[in-house]
Amino acid sequence: MNQNHASAVQPIEPLARLLYRYFFFGWLFHDVTRGSLMERAAAWRINRERRHHLLTYLRRWCFVCGAGYGLGVLFEHPLQLTYAAACCYSGSCVSASVIFVILTSWISMSRDPVT
Repeated sequence: MNQNHASAVQPIEPLARLLYRYFFFGWLFHDVTRGSLMERAAAWRINRERRHHLLTYLRRWCFVCGAGYGLGVLFEHPLQLTYAAACCYSGSCVSASVIFVILTSWISMSRDPVT
């Protein structure tokens, strides 16, 4: 294999990391509670600029919530699989709480900080 070609190949990211980045947005934002006043202000500005990505995560989690609820209904009524339905309903409830966190974060970043 050519030496130059080998250095141009990008390493493959593990599936677990890809799934984490696909569903959770914490890696995208900076911590505004650490650092000096200037560093926190810069982190706040960066986070405000990136808040539009939260709408993408909101869409993903709404799909997960709807799919979990829909599968729960399917498992509960026609198939009579109550334990499988309970797992789907539980996943739907967890995704509803994530949706609430995303909405709260997006709204709070849309406003100017209180000084």
